[in-house]
Amino acid sequence: MRVACDSLVALGDATSDGSVLFAKNSDRPALECQPLVLLAAAAHAVGSRVRCQYIEIPQVETTLRILGSRPFWLWGLEHGVNEAGVAIGNHTVFTRDNPEGRKLIGMDLVRPGLERGATARAAVDVICALVERHGQGGSGYRDSDFPYHSSFLVADRAEAFLLETSDRFWALKKVAAVGSATNHVTIGRDWDSLSPDTVAHAVAEGWWSGAESEFDFAAAYRDSSWVPPSFSSGRYRRTCEILESERGRIDEATLRRALRDHYDGPVFRGTYPPDDERYLSVCMHADPVGATTAAAVVRIPSNEKPIRYWASLGPPCVGVFLPLYVIAELPPLLTFGSADPDARSLWWAFRRLLELVEKDRERRAPLVRSRWDRIEAEIVDEAERLEGEIARRADPRYPDDPFVAARLAVFTEKCVVRASGGVAEIAAELESQ
Repeated sequence: MRVACDSLVALGDATSDGSVLFAKNSDRPALECQPLVLLAAAAHAVGSRVRCQYIEIPQVETTLRILGSRPFWLWGLEHGVNEAGVAIGNHTVFTRDNPEGRKLIGMDLVRPGLERGATARAAVDVICALVERHGQGGSGYRDSDFPYHSSFLVADRAEAFLLETSDRFWALKKVAAVGSATNHVTIGRDWDSLSPDTVAHAVAEGWWSGAESEFDFAAAYRDSSWVPPSFSSGRYRRTCEILESERGRIDEATLRRALRDHYDGPVFRGTYPPDDERYLSVCMHADPVGATTAAAVVRIPSNEKPIRYWASLGPPCVGVFLPLYVIAELPPLLTFGSADPDARSLWWAFRRLLELVEKDRERRAPLVRSRWDRIEAEIVDEAERLEGEIARRADPRYPDDPFVAARLAVFTEKCVVRASGGVAEIAAELESQ
């Protein structure tokens, strides 16, 4: 069983500067490389179709530019953001419906949601329509047959939604100020809308016998018969605690710390036994159950500043968040990666660093964390200065100004080169000890 992931969102009235902030840890097989991908906006022939992981679906006439994270062998994305400022993350959820056959998987649904949705509500509508039409099925894992259902946290500059699904059925809840999503169904009677026949299906299956007006989606659909509640209860409570405790002053640093969280700090020590819900932390180190293989913090500003995507390759507790931008090109080191270690892949460099840390976690992890903290703080300062200069230009062509995109691309390349040199230097030090 390798099924996890956590997402968080804070709307403008909960953040320190009025921006909407979105974050996600992607928990996958520990050695599954997850490079970044940038897909350009495109026009498509009327009536054309697009191949997802297992099935084809109708293509739309135009798709938006998107930046996201993709397990190397998949068509879809774990999480990402588009040029309009819509961010989406997906998560495995366990329900009583059996996902049979090869249909759509959660990552399949993230990608068209981003490519076709210019607002959070539009992206939700895209995902719901695809779920209703095609259903869910097919393995989300390269080396095992494990189909599952998904939930999605979807945000834009103004609002956010939690969407939880079970095959062709779904429940939707609008987020109020802050929200998080994990690996169990959390929408109860507080749903805002349901797919057609959601209640009727639950009644027909014997999962619900109460009044339709009091319908509880989680009570009817959630399945904990083989995955205990402790699998995700601790992580969900922890992300909710972090968001509520910082509400009104949440910033990108808050969410970076949240994604590095192990209940007792950013350094993972593996002190909790498997039967303790804290065994599975937000920053996960529990292969084969799950390991954090990619992370993102996205700032969706309400002003003229660019959409910023902080990317971490591998578990963020031993890495650095790098600033990327939807309008700027990606450095090749971020886009390479396959099943085998590759010197052209920064993901694999960070994977090697993690292996070195795990040989003496108690001593090495704090050392590595302190080194990256200094570098990350400097990168944050540089990003703020650069974006301030860009904002002061107030060019009416922004964000289509090639000068802006070029400056951001140069800055991103500089940060990636610095991270590449840093990970090589730290790894060499650890290997010599």
